Parts: sequence; structure tokens; C-alpha cells
Amino acid sequence: MCESPTPTRNPLERILDSSYELFSQHGVRAVGVDAIVAHAGVAKMTLYRYFASKDELVLAFMERREQRWTKGWVQAGASHRAASPEGRLLAIFDLFDEWFQRDDFEGCSFINVLLEIDDRQHPVHQAAVRHLFNIRAFLKHLAEEAGVRDPDGFSRRWHILMKGSIVAAGEGDRGAARAAQDVGRLLLAAEDITVDHSEHVSKASRQAVAR
Repeated sequence: MCESPTPTRNPLERILDSSYELFSQHGVRAVGVDAIVAHAGVAKMTLYRYFASKDELVLAFMERREQRWTKGWVQAGASHRAASPEGRLLAIFDLFDEWFQRDDFEGCSFINVLLEIDDRQHPVHQAAVRHLFNIRAFLKHLAEEAGVRDPDGFSRRWHILMKGSIVAAGEGDRGAARAAQDVGRLLLAAEDITVDHSEHVSKASRQAVAR
């Protein structure tokens, strides 16, 4: 889920790419400015020309994370895999299942930031909360399209399933996404919503059919 910088990129892009990779893999507390400039191949003065502080760089990282992970991977991936809103909700866990199997699985950076910076008044903590809220807003939109009775409450429960599965995967439970998806089906069933099996077929099921 990370990209390494290349020498052909300009200094700002190399700084952003390096911070994205290092913060994603190791957390924002563990990675210092020295490590970022060394990885990016730029001088420390160059970094501070673009970012007045490490906190500003962390904020830029989280913005990029939302663009790449939330919008570019979760939202786009779910839309690509299913046509209906309920199918897209379930497809999120297909994406997660593939993610959890990767050797470079790094967890949710927004959750990690909340754990690393517990001061609720800190700008970085507040930014992480906003980014998580944006994910829930996407879920609420899908819930509204699916016709659930309480889209806000439903989206909160679905978001808890997502976050819980990520934490469980971090503990080593590689089947967490499948388990969360099963619970998600129960939430949809409680709303009298079923998903056409031909629309939503997990990767594992597709592979079984192919064999």
C-alpha cells in the first residue's frame, strides 16, 4: 500500500512519498525528520522550505492518505466491484480481506494516529478524527441509497465493523474481514436487504469456481 520515491521526482514529491511510506509503515511518532530527508534524498532545509514543522508534514500525509486509501482504494474499489449500494458495503470487506493477507499490511493510519497522539486538542488528532468522519459519511451515503431506516446509526455500526476488523488483523487474525462481512450481512438482513449473490462474489469464491 506504499510507494517508494524515485530520483526523477522533484524534492517536494520525494518528501511527500517518503513521509507517506514511512509514516504508513512505522507511525508518525517513530519516524523523525532525519529519517524522512534521508529516505527522500533531500536536505533538511529543503523539507522545512515546504513544511514549517513535522506536524504540517503529518497533516499533508493524512490528506494524501485520504486521497489514496479512502477515496482511491476503498471507495473506488467498492464501486468497481459492485453496482448496488449494499453490494458496495459488503465489497469493502473483500478489499480488506485481500489487504489483510499482504505482508506489508500496515493498519489504518488514522486509527494509528489517534492512538499515538491522544491529545484531543492537537491538530493532528483532530485531523485524524475528521478523516475517519469522512469515511463514515461515505458509509452513510451508501446506507441512504440502500434504503436503511436509520442511515446514521447504520453507518456507525458498519464503521465499527471496519475498524474492528483492522485492529483484529493487526493482532494476526487474517480472517477478520470475512467475519466482519458475515456480521455486515446480518445488519443488512435486519433491514430486509439482501445482496444478489451474482453481484457480490468474494475473491475466494471466484477462485473456488475457477478451480
